[in-house]
Amino acid sequence: MDLLNTLVDKGLRRETPTRAEALAVLATTDDELLDVVAAAGKVRRHWFGRRVKLNYLVNLKSGLCPEDCSYCSQRLGSKADILKYTWLKPDEASQAAAAGLAGGAKRVCLVASGRGPTDRDVDRVSDTIKAIKEQNEDVEVCACLGLLSDGQAERLREAGADAYNHNLNTSESTYGEITTTHTYADRVDTVRKAHAAGLSACSGLIAGMGETDEDLVDVVFSLRELDPDSVPVNFLIPFEGTPLAKEWNLTPQRCLRILAMVRFVCPDVEVRIAGGREVHLRTMQPLALHLANSIFLGDYLTSEGQAGKADLEMIADAGFEVEGAGEVTLPEHRTGGGCGSHEGGGCGSHEGGGVCGTVSASASAPAASADEPRPDLVAVRRRGAGTDLAPNA
Repeated sequence: MDLLNTLVDKGLRRETPTRAEALAVLATTDDELLDVVAAAGKVRRHWFGRRVKLNYLVNLKSGLCPEDCSYCSQRLGSKADILKYTWLKPDEASQAAAAGLAGGAKRVCLVASGRGPTDRDVDRVSDTIKAIKEQNEDVEVCACLGLLSDGQAERLREAGADAYNHNLNTSESTYGEITTTHTYADRVDTVRKAHAAGLSACSGLIAGMGETDEDLVDVVFSLRELDPDSVPVNFLIPFEGTPLAKEWNLTPQRCLRILAMVRFVCPDVEVRIAGGREVHLRTMQPLALHLANSIFLGDYLTSEGQAGKADLEMIADAGFEVEGAGEVTLPEHRTGGGCGSHEGGGCGSHEGGGVCGTVSASASAPAASADEPRPDLVAVRRRGAGTDLAPNA
């Protein structure tokens, strides 16, 4: 297929595909799927070999968020039966992080619900970062605390944070249908603040709300322009008790096409399969490793993930290897002073995050076959951080 040959060539040269080419990837048929995976896999292996980076989430503060993001189980007015607790103490968070590190994770993602941190919250997280790094000197720590005020990114950097996650989630044109309590521009501003402070920027998207192919391409091109080092790809987990509980719009094949499109547009960045992979990719998860070079190990913020041991077995069985603590994730041209520029053009996981389900399919975009609802696969987290039970790692 000429399209795929062109995209591979561009990916190896770090050139930006055209919007038409990115849309064409999403429009490929199921009969062409393995060809798409093989082509994007060439780009992934060129920049990242067969390594898979493991990341581990620690939910520092769960539930009771004042924001009204339609996808989120922690949102204002959510009736989802999730764990709710206030801030973990630094030693509690460090203990939770240790479980993930013992399982092979090299990055710990510290997440807290809320609009954004107060200065006191930044102090809390700074103490937590120091506690984790005292026990694990080489660990990468990414913070995900919402919208940042001036100077907060610098304070997190001084405390030892390596990265900051704040997802764009969807296209600017449809963002207002997700939430009314903050704007798309607010999110862009926070990513830029993190980048300017010398933190590795982590920003991604969420798919599965009935968004158009054009929306997906828009947000991925916006991400490329922002130039984050890592791009998490979330797939909506339709939690009961949220406005999007009935939205089951993804198939495993659709998820693979989305990951392939992200890889072609962002060839040399860490593409991470985040929330929802177990729910929507299911037995196709190993194929996704040919597209993404990073996953979350174990559980997510408010939902349970695949068993950590099963994650490790999946990686090995698929012919990949876990990236070691001493290995550098990004290609050389993207290290040593920020994210690096792309020739030819410009961390976290909100499980179930994405655009509002009222977004209609474009007349010009091929409609994805709706997935069969599988509420049995949506398991609320009842272990790990905020509980007395052992974590999944």
